[in-house]
Amino acid sequence: MKVENEKRKEANFVSVIGYLHDGEHCVQDFLKKVDGVMRTHFFQYEIILVDDCCRDKSVENVRSFVDQNAQTIPVTIVTMSVRQGVELAMNAGVDLAIGDFLFEFDSLEIDYDPNLIFEAYQKALSGYDIVSVGPKSNRNLSSSFFYKVFNASSGSRYPIQTDVFRVLSRRAINRVHAISPTPAYRKAAYAASGLKAYAMREESIPHMRDVNESLRFSLAVDSLVLYTNAGYKLSCGIAGLMLFATLLEFVYTLVIYLGGGKPIEGWTTTMLVLTLGFFGVFLILAIVLRYLTLLVDLTFRHQRYLVESVEKIQKR
Repeated sequence: MKVENEKRKEANFVSVIGYLHDGEHCVQDFLKKVDGVMRTHFFQYEIILVDDCCRDKSVENVRSFVDQNAQTIPVTIVTMSVRQGVELAMNAGVDLAIGDFLFEFDSLEIDYDPNLIFEAYQKALSGYDIVSVGPKSNRNLSSSFFYKVFNASSGSRYPIQTDVFRVLSRRAINRVHAISPTPAYRKAAYAASGLKAYAMREESIPHMRDVNESLRFSLAVDSLVLYTNAGYKLSCGIAGLMLFATLLEFVYTLVIYLGGGKPIEGWTTTMLVLTLGFFGVFLILAIVLRYLTLLVDLTFRHQRYLVESVEKIQKR
């Protein structure tokens, strides 16, 4: 029976990349569940955990779990030099991975059925280079608003949503890295790659909180600038608003002139128009400067993350 089960295992080498920051409460449970799925279904696999400057006992818990486990677990810890956020940290893990298929976990909290991991892989084998798994609904209002704006402006046939993990083929990784060695927002880069994608939405998956809340706004701005035409639409909208205000001023002046009435003191109206005009000018300048900053970063700073060390965890 054991020999028969071994024959049924997948021949593809797979890599699991997980983002680790102050995850001492969940990292051992993550390793137990993920290693169980990998050991059951794959001959060869690796687990890469990216330590984004953990301040707790996350790394110690990883070593303890590997050391106490009866079987050898192929775990590698990538330690970042400084905390750089989930996107750059996960880019470091993806660059190190050698698998034919990659599993990306931006959060190590697995409070859903672990069997979904292999189900997503099977879906990828059916002809999809990108398979994302997430809840059917997003209860975070700010995230919902961002996704609506992004999907409406991106022009991609594959809308992005909240994910708990995703499966990527090596072709997807190569395609994205050919476009940008260090994508600012991996989820958006995968959707814009032009490769076939599938979204698995499950009622049983609870809403996952976003990782690295302090950088969410900056990431959202960068993503909208890089992967959508939202900035162009916003600029056009402001220009249209200024034109509409100018027309109203012209109509108001014309009515007063033809009606023979006394012109009303226009200080308030003039100041309002000037204020709106300057607001529009400076907002457009801010968008242009943002574009230029991102273009400089993408052109001259291909390697944006800093790795302190890479350690393969071994049983003692």
